[in-house]
Amino acid sequence: MTAVWPAGLPQATEIDEYAETLPTLAIRSDMDAGPAKVRRRYSAGPVRWQGSLLLTQAETVTLEAFWRTTLGGGALAFAWQHPRLGTAATMRFTEPPAFRHVSGPLFRATLQIEILP
Repeated sequence: MTAVWPAGLPQATEIDEYAETLPTLAIRSDMDAGPAKVRRRYSAGPVRWQGSLLLTQAETVTLEAFWRTTLGGGALAFAWQHPRLGTAATMRFTEPPAFRHVSGPLFRATLQIEILP
């Protein structure tokens, strides 16, 4: 059973911190002369994205517990909303969440995630 993004955390990343990279599905082979050969290698691949969340200290504890315990240190997938399309998606962390103090009681969590095909 796939875990679900905690309801106690923001349900969307900050739009100005969002970046998405589509998967590389083709392979290129350089030739001795002329243009490179290109062919499709895969029919689907993971979409990588990074974004950030503005969190309270209590929310940082929730995110850390979700990553450490529920997801086994990032080894397991979870269900969340695709940040650009707004559709349901299965995702997995590619890096542990990183926390940075912003001001007062607020922290910024940076997320590195892949959306599984």
